[in-house]
Amino acid sequence: MPLTLEDCRRFYTEEIRFAANLQNVALLEAFARVPREKFLAAGPWRIASADMAMGGAKYILTENDDPCHVYHNVAIALDPARGLNNGQPAALAKWIEALAIKPGERVFHLGCGVGYYTAIMAEVVGASGSVIASEIDVDLAARAKENLKAWPQVEVREGDGVTLNPGACNAILINAGVTHAHSSWLDSLTENGRLVLPLTIPMGGSMAASLGKGVMVKIARGAAGFSARVVTFVAIYSCASVRDPQLEPVLAKAMASGALLKIKSLRRDWHPVAETCVVHGEEMCLSSAPSAEQTP
Repeated sequence: MPLTLEDCRRFYTEEIRFAANLQNVALLEAFARVPREKFLAAGPWRIASADMAMGGAKYILTENDDPCHVYHNVAIALDPARGLNNGQPAALAKWIEALAIKPGERVFHLGCGVGYYTAIMAEVVGASGSVIASEIDVDLAARAKENLKAWPQVEVREGDGVTLNPGACNAILINAGVTHAHSSWLDSLTENGRLVLPLTIPMGGSMAASLGKGVMVKIARGAAGFSARVVTFVAIYSCASVRDPQLEPVLAKAMASGALLKIKSLRRDWHPVAETCVVHGEEMCLSSAPSAEQTP
């Protein structure tokens, strides 16, 4: 008996669960409910076989428009000419799980693309929560607005999300590579709020200058400061407006030495560079020392 679309979605969630080692049942249920094919152009679809280090994604065309094809842990082309994809589900799921989103919370999603992962988060926060999504690409933003009409708790705004004030947020997902946590994002976090963002350096070589590699970092705001830890490695397109050229070599050194993997806190106070400063900048310092509330 052939698999039904419902069967495929259930196998999909299991594939994501094992690939990302997910524990969040509500998040897995969201992946089972949101129809991924509705966020993509009509099939057949171009499935990305990505090797960023070797020159970018290569695409395999599905043999037909059966939506079961999109329910695998693969990136799917949105605009192959520009290398834009609906990203790998297990990677995004891992980042979303790190945000620890709960029903009723307010979420900001910068770089929402066509809105698929925004919809996933909207399912988790539920009707009592809200999601503010931003997308700088005009065409993608228009598609996201159309795709997300079924989720009234979502608001999509076109433009550079860095200039957007989302208000007080319980969780923020930045889906573009930066060199530091922008002060406005840290200010927007409520107490116990969580921010997940990619700290990256340019890949160089044959890749486009806008593509970077680095780590996804979770920053959590407590009563006495900000904790920080690395979630996963990442390769992602950059957010041009949150890149400090002076921090890129500092990040590169911290990545090469492994020091970046040992971060425990983010400091916003002025202080001289110390041994515990892993990435020391004007707006923030990622430190290997625990925050005040982490210290016994």
